Amino acid sequence: MNKSKIVLITGGNKGIGFETARQLGIMGYEILIGARSEGKGHEAVTLLETENIKAKTVVLDVTKPSSVLSAVEWIEQEYGYLDILINNAGVFFEGNASPSELGLSVLKNTYETNVFGVFSVTKAILPLLQKSSAGRIVNLSSALGSLTLNSDPTSEFYNVNSLAYNSSKTAVNALTVFFAKELRDTPIKYNGIRVYNNCFLNSI
Repeated sequence: MNKSKIVLITGGNKGIGFETARQLGIMGYEILIGARSEGKGHEAVTLLETENIKAKTVVLDVTKPSSVLSAVEWIEQEYGYLDILINNAGVFFEGNASPSELGLSVLKNTYETNVFGVFSVTKAILPLLQKSSAGRIVNLSSALGSLTLNSDPTSEFYNVNSLAYNSSKTAVNALTVFFAKELRDTPIKYNGIRVYNNCFLNSI
């Protein structure tokens, strides 16, 4: 009997995360909605179930190591493995603040979710992905993380001078490259997708 393909999506209860869950669910994957709020996670699962998608809620705050550990332990007890991790959870706090006006706390809080959250979830979940015959990790980045585009006056992104968010996505691109290098000779594939205005642009 074939095992179900299990997908964990961080921040999967809304936006791109939810639509990704819906599309994969329609394809037959079993979806784990990672959400900070159990209630919001259940709301997302209920909506998915109206389309006959198999889904469950996993309470997961990527900024809290104890929450990450609890989520991984639950997945291990419930399934014993994971096939796909999609690091989707992300925040944007700075509004229109210029780099010189940006508060240090805003920069730190942005990195806590967008960078350190990706790092900690990836590290914690790797042992479960290694139990899959073909594990996959996908990081959602952004065209705004491109240093080339941010430096080009002719780029449509040039005037989006959001230091915290943009640089956090630059860091996500780096995480993707270095983890992919480490895992290149294993069955696990590590990729990044660049997104802008809720559209997938290309892979990293």
